[in-house]
Amino acid sequence: MAGRCNIRLLVLCVSLTVFNCVASTEVCTNSFLPGAKGDQGKVGEEGDQGSLGKNGRPGPPGALGERGLQGEAGRTGKMGPMGDEGDKGDPGLDGPSGFKGKPGTTCDCSRYRKVVGQLDVSVGKLSNAVKFVKNVILGLMETEERYYLLVKEPRRFREASVNCKLRGGSLAMPKTSNTNRLMADYVSQAGLTRVYIGVQVKSKDTDGAGSYMFADSSPLQGFAAWGQQQLLNPVVSPNNTSSCVELLSTGTWAHADCEAAMFFMCEFPKSRRRGGGRGGRG
Repeated sequence: MAGRCNIRLLVLCVSLTVFNCVASTEVCTNSFLPGAKGDQGKVGEEGDQGSLGKNGRPGPPGALGERGLQGEAGRTGKMGPMGDEGDKGDPGLDGPSGFKGKPGTTCDCSRYRKVVGQLDVSVGKLSNAVKFVKNVILGLMETEERYYLLVKEPRRFREASVNCKLRGGSLAMPKTSNTNRLMADYVSQAGLTRVYIGVQVKSKDTDGAGSYMFADSSPLQGFAAWGQQQLLNPVVSPNNTSSCVELLSTGTWAHADCEAAMFFMCEFPKSRRRGGGRGGRG
């Protein structure tokens, strides 16, 4: 009895072991082995459009295309600036001679010569009359470029300078020996001995020597007519008022007291001549 029970227990254990193995095999098979291929599924619906991707690299340049047809002519543009004047061309051929003119009338030249002669006489008389007015009535002297007027009104130097400017001129400035001689003769013919002229000390050095200049602020260069006494004593004291200049009837210059009242001479430039400006001083 006991042996049979053991055999049955043994069979039961073997059966359980086999069953467990079979069960374990199914579990392993389901977990690791793929199943049979299923049927094809239905096509899904079209999805939404995706976002735009980045630009790719530019491709290689293509082959040169064929030349296109010539287009229509455009509209006429604006006129450009005028160019430079060209070279003078060669003279053309002589044209044909004109028709012969009608004979002229005989000229009565003697009558025209008489008229021209009368005009020359009249112009001469007028010139003499003008010269008489300037030299006798107005008392003017003149050079080729300037008029000179002797003013017989005693004035101090500064007042005389202002008076000449009010008349449209300046104190006379003898810048050449010829002009100086003409002015001296003018003074002598008027019966005077001295007059103010446009020369004055403008600055003084540390040693007291004065620097003389003309009324137009130009320096004394090339000409001066100082007397012997002034040449021996050219220094003008800073405290001395003798810093002005007078012209003597002898033609020499001398120091003069600027506060002394005496006659003076003015000069006036002549009008510009046709075809040129004013020339140098007379």
